[in-house]
Amino acid sequence: MPLNTDTPLVSIIIPVYNAAPDLATCIESVRRQRYQNIEVLLVNDGSSDASLQICRMYAQRDPRFCVIDKENSGVSATRNLAIERARGKYLQFVDSDDWLDANATRLLVERAEETGADLVISHFCRVVDDKISVYGFLQSTRVMDQRLFARHLLDEPASFYYGVMWNKLYRRNLILEHDIRCNEALQWSEDFQFNLEYIRYAQTFCALQTPIYYYRKRGGSLTGALTIGRTLTTKLNLFEYYRALYTGLGLYEQFKPQIYRYLIASAKDN
Repeated sequence: MPLNTDTPLVSIIIPVYNAAPDLATCIESVRRQRYQNIEVLLVNDGSSDASLQICRMYAQRDPRFCVIDKENSGVSATRNLAIERARGKYLQFVDSDDWLDANATRLLVERAEETGADLVISHFCRVVDDKISVYGFLQSTRVMDQRLFARHLLDEPASFYYGVMWNKLYRRNLILEHDIRCNEALQWSEDFQFNLEYIRYAQTFCALQTPIYYYRKRGGSLTGALTIGRTLTTKLNLFEYYRALYTGLGLYEQFKPQIYRYLIASAKDN
């Protein structure tokens, strides 16, 4: 898609921390997006490897790329800084060890513009070594209101599909208007809390069944290293956001058993 004023600007946010082995693959997939009206915020979170140099190299080659270098403070603070600096109508998030299909941004934006949806959520691919599997739940192509989307969420209350930020397209004005940010006190599920807050204020939702994101699953991740106590503490914290969301929608009493399932459900990505 050619760059012109008729296509809305999309801010693609990539937090970077010691990601040198996979970073070029990630950035190249963003640079080669067929939707060209993008700004790419590469936020280096105090990396000690060659990540910053790689980011600067791409910024020199492509004026759409901007490098922000900061001291290490975690992925939430990194994303929050990028949200403040972003200028796009839409926000898209990419993790630095993953990559995008060439049509990812185009398909997300087209769906948002056609439907007027505040949130577009897509299927994605999980990559384990040489094995790639498609993952996603929503099959309907119609626009959903808050209540219907929230009822679907209860079917998979701890899934990556609903919880992560990288398979979604957000409206920046909605985030700024309601001061929605990642919780910098959390080291796990900060993205899920962000989404629960966003859902409280978004009015319309739609799904994209095309898998447009490649999530690279590795051993030794933070999620895999969490203790039972730490996991429960975080879930209890997030449960209050669940409760607030469904109470506000008038669905809490009706769906209380399903809502409590979140406390014992495990995160699913396959």
